[in-house]
Amino acid sequence: MAAFQSTPTTISFSNYLQSLSETPRRLRKRMLATWTPEQELNQVRLRSGADMMRKLDWYDLIALGIGGMLGVGVFVTTGPVALKISGPSVFISYAIAGISALFSSLCYTEFSVQIPVAGGAFSYLRVTFGEFIGYFAGANILMEYVLSNAAVARSFTEYLCHAAGENPSSWRVEVDGVAEGYNMLDFPAVALILLLTLCLCHSTKESSILNLVMTVFHVIFFGFIIIVGFYKGSAKNLVEPGGLAPFGVKGVLDGAAIVYFSYIGYDSVSTMAEEIQNPAKSLPVGILGSVLIVTGLYCLMALSLCLLVPFNMIDKDASFSVAFGKIGWKWASNVVGAGASLGIVASLLVAMLGQARYLCVIGRARLVPPWLAKVNPSTGTPFNATLFLGLCTASIALFTELSVILEIISISTLLVFYLVANALIYRRYVVMSHNPPSQTLLFLFLLSSSAIGFSMSWKLDQQWRALPVFGGFMVAITAFFQYMVPSICQPDEAWSVPFMPWPAVTSIFLNVFLMTTLKAISFQRFGVWAFLITLFYVLYGVHSTYRAEEMGVDAGEIPVGHHPSAQQTKLDIRAL
Repeated sequence: MAAFQSTPTTISFSNYLQSLSETPRRLRKRMLATWTPEQELNQVRLRSGADMMRKLDWYDLIALGIGGMLGVGVFVTTGPVALKISGPSVFISYAIAGISALFSSLCYTEFSVQIPVAGGAFSYLRVTFGEFIGYFAGANILMEYVLSNAAVARSFTEYLCHAAGENPSSWRVEVDGVAEGYNMLDFPAVALILLLTLCLCHSTKESSILNLVMTVFHVIFFGFIIIVGFYKGSAKNLVEPGGLAPFGVKGVLDGAAIVYFSYIGYDSVSTMAEEIQNPAKSLPVGILGSVLIVTGLYCLMALSLCLLVPFNMIDKDASFSVAFGKIGWKWASNVVGAGASLGIVASLLVAMLGQARYLCVIGRARLVPPWLAKVNPSTGTPFNATLFLGLCTASIALFTELSVILEIISISTLLVFYLVANALIYRRYVVMSHNPPSQTLLFLFLLSSSAIGFSMSWKLDQQWRALPVFGGFMVAITAFFQYMVPSICQPDEAWSVPFMPWPAVTSIFLNVFLMTTLKAISFQRFGVWAFLITLFYVLYGVHSTYRAEEMGVDAGEIPVGHHPSAQQTKLDIRAL
């Protein structure tokens, strides 16, 4: 067994106070510090101590993407959104959210092919805009994953109870004296999360096979619900009571912002980049293919639900099970409960797979304690990160109701996708094409400002006359930018987003537009979270990365005589 030489990791309180006094200088040094894709792929990756095992193919990625998304959206958000926000037009809300997700997925795909590391949006933004923006996005992604996984686990209990023909309250423990929304302890949800955590600690490939099997059954189950919905449903339910869009166009768009939560699973596929045999070919197929398939299924499922029962009779918790019960198919209600539970397990498995890889790469960057970056050499999985986030998710799932956390998940998701689209434009037109950054930064500022102006004009009913002004301005500045600022085309063998910058511009606009439809409480909760993660960066992250990158003092333990090639392989980014 190799001896270990401990680097100076013990910092006295006086040394820490001295470090805090240097915070402004260190922030100036580190906030905008970037890495090249080659450094991210090799130098930073070596800090995990061992390689993740490359065992996944394109069909694994499609199954992971489908498994990660299916079950989350339809079974968790469709009922509440149809009942209170969009009405029968909820399927249109899913279509709008799916289009936005498709444009965002195009941006993710180009980045994932060029920078095939497990960090996803964190890595893409860190190599483009610097350390702080990458960290801020990464922290929001982690919050989004942990909260959404907790919400989905609690929904699992709802559907499992319906499958067993019991009341969900009977499986939960009510605690007196605790605020409403936090007073129902959900132990089945906790048990599910801990079981999946142990599974993911063991092996990625075996977890992928389990997901593939569950996803196949789940898609067949979706087909059953869609066929029954169209066969037994009535078109009259789409227009009675109140018409197709009883809450108006605004309700359709507000619903799209909420159901966007359903699409966060596809970015988990990009975090598998270090475990794919051929990232350049498999990632575009896996990411884009899964988004297109899931969008179609979501729209058909939402439509079938609204055909079965009027929107005002939809149950907000277990909407599909209750809908089958109301048409007299009690046995089908139990089957739906069982199938939905299976889908929720699959989506949880994929989301928990992705969240651990995000945290692992953030640990490599030394923005969180480095032990979270370690990869177990025998299993090839980020064991510490998986276990830590599993415990965090289980703790929140134990007591927090779904309604408390849905909207803050959406705002974090939309913000990260917005940043990735901006980063793609900047990288394509500045980093790769070697144009002056001022032109692109001005364009991005004007684009975001006009998108906000358009969105706020839409939200304030009396300002509708400003819509064509802001809309026309966005189109004009995008066309002018495309004409005036040259872009170097990608090599023939590298996948890239076509018709740039239009897809990325559309993604920016849609993400801003959907964010403005969220309620003020979402922004207030997000503001608290943003303050906390910024405070953590100022008090810990910037000092940890300064020690590691500027002073050459790493916070981990390094084996004496350790040579990276003994456990890890140096990768050529062009070969991937």
